[in-house]
Amino acid sequence: MPGLFKTSNPALNENTFEGRVAVAGKAMTLQGTVNKTGVLLLCVVGTAAWTWGIAHSQAPQAALPWMMGGLIAGFVFALVTIFKKEWSPITAPIYALCEGLVLGGISALLERAYPGIAIQAMGLTFGVTAVMLVLYRSGILRATPKFTVGVIAATGGIFLVYMVDLVLGLFGRHVPLLNSSGPLGIGLSLVIVIIAALNLILDFDFVETGVHARAPKYMEWYGAFGIMVTLVWMYLEILRLLAKIRER
Repeated sequence: MPGLFKTSNPALNENTFEGRVAVAGKAMTLQGTVNKTGVLLLCVVGTAAWTWGIAHSQAPQAALPWMMGGLIAGFVFALVTIFKKEWSPITAPIYALCEGLVLGGISALLERAYPGIAIQAMGLTFGVTAVMLVLYRSGILRATPKFTVGVIAATGGIFLVYMVDLVLGLFGRHVPLLNSSGPLGIGLSLVIVIIAALNLILDFDFVETGVHARAPKYMEWYGAFGIMVTLVWMYLEILRLLAKIRER
């Protein structure tokens, strides 16, 4: 229900709309947020096509600096967007452009090993997003307090697993289940994809809350940025899931 200022997405939290009042006639709208999300998607696709092309050239290693640069810059601009929301009309598109560089490179690398995996992951990501939107708009899935707490707790647990895997990676080790292509590993990846998808319900609810609260117009960009954070995560996890399945 609108009014729940809670989401596990770090870009959309309970303080997002605090102290933000729209100037007359320039309030955040749902259609405006949808349009901004479309613009960010185009930014991602544009730069993803760039690193995809480089990765499929005669010098695929040339894509690595673009990917690393996109990863670092994307993280920086994500933080800037979160802490300086009024800058989001500029920083959100830059974040999307940076993420595209990373996604294009990763997709190309996996495409070499598993032909067709990128288009499958893209189709599933858009398909799952559409299903979540229908479920949300129809009222079948709503961000009730229990639902919200459950998704936040599950997302927090996944984040801890990621952190443990990152630390172990510094010593040449990894969390076996997270990277396994066995039944349990595939099952874990499927659960993570589901949790990522459920985060979209919280994101949709949060944007709707901003619209009802008549948040400033620039918050359309910030709401779109928050949704993009979830979409990028879900796409990467779907890629990981498909790669595990194909490996078997």
